[in-house]
Amino acid sequence: MSLDTARMGACATRRYYKFNMVTRREGIKTAALTALSYSRVLGANDRIQFGLIGCGERGLYVASIFQKTAEVDVRAVCDVFGDHTDKGVAQAAGAQPFTDHRRLLEMQGLEAVLIATPDHWHKAIAIDALNAGKDVFVEKPLTRLREEGPEIVRAARVNNRVCQVGMQQRSGEVYLEARERFVRSGLLGKISHVDCVWHGGANRALPTEPAQKPANLDWVRFLGPVNYRDWNPAQYLDFRAFLDFGGGKLTDFGAHWIDVAHMFMDQDGPLSAVAAGGVYYDRHDGRTAPDTISALFEYPGGFTVSFISLAVDNGPAYKVEFLGSGGRLLVDRNHYEFRAAEKGAEPVIQRFPGDITGQHVRNFLDCCRSRKLPNADVYIGHRAAQAALLANQSYLEKRRIRFDPQREEVLPFSA
Repeated sequence: MSLDTARMGACATRRYYKFNMVTRREGIKTAALTALSYSRVLGANDRIQFGLIGCGERGLYVASIFQKTAEVDVRAVCDVFGDHTDKGVAQAAGAQPFTDHRRLLEMQGLEAVLIATPDHWHKAIAIDALNAGKDVFVEKPLTRLREEGPEIVRAARVNNRVCQVGMQQRSGEVYLEARERFVRSGLLGKISHVDCVWHGGANRALPTEPAQKPANLDWVRFLGPVNYRDWNPAQYLDFRAFLDFGGGKLTDFGAHWIDVAHMFMDQDGPLSAVAAGGVYYDRHDGRTAPDTISALFEYPGGFTVSFISLAVDNGPAYKVEFLGSGGRLLVDRNHYEFRAAEKGAEPVIQRFPGDITGQHVRNFLDCCRSRKLPNADVYIGHRAAQAALLANQSYLEKRRIRFDPQREEVLPFSA
């Protein structure tokens, strides 16, 4: 049962409160922070004091969307690479630069942060920010490891903070309309399968330059929780090609599309996951994340979800397609298509121009003021990443993973 709806079932309620069990000391801390948050409830005209952690291409882009709302003041930027920090300051005149996110979080008056770092830093920075009393917008995937999710959820709940994960489909009008019009209305009938496709394009050789680490790049801090290794330009510039730093295509692309399945089907935990693939276009450059991956998930309620991502330039368009007894519904970020099961029925096609990231930013800012749970609440982000990481475990262990979605535990090997 998903937390996406206001009507949580008993099982979902138990899961929700599993992450809210706090000690007496934590309870006192929560009450104090809650009182503090009420003392500074934002008014309609108040500007949110904002920090950006991770000034790469994505971070700067999403920060620019926040800035266009004219409701935030970007007061601080942080990155391990000085060149990136300089770009952040150039985009947000007057912002104070940092290389350590902990120093940024110490700034007086800062109320919210955008975390757009590589995946392996999401947990530590998110928890530090939540414990510092900040509302958080964190890019997906929420986690690099499955066990990280409950810790971040706990920090958000204990500190009574808004934590939105960058799965913008949850706020996109195209997805909300398609779900209401065809799924919740019953037009699709019994849905037995969801087909998710997102190809990543043909492999390119990983970078070998700069051979010498830039003097203004803190490589040790970039590595963070990852085991130390000497400077490697490929691992810095193309970290998604290495499973030490993230989950490859399954968490980069797959977490988005798996979450759409969760959103439409009102289920958020698979019973099993199996995946196969590999580095099939091997350039002998050390990459460990598969360039080709195919995964299959089984869910309560009697349906399956597949995800496939190939290293090709000429594959089919990315999509999530719901296959039901009443027809089929294809949806992506800019359009949906419904084709009824009846022979000769005219397809229903609706297009939505523009980037839905702005709608997701809008939802986060609204929740910073209302204190409601955002559309892609941290728990939702945890469950999407969890499913993708189960498939990664299957790929690495070369076996079907059976999972208890209520207890959130991998089950023992079956005979």
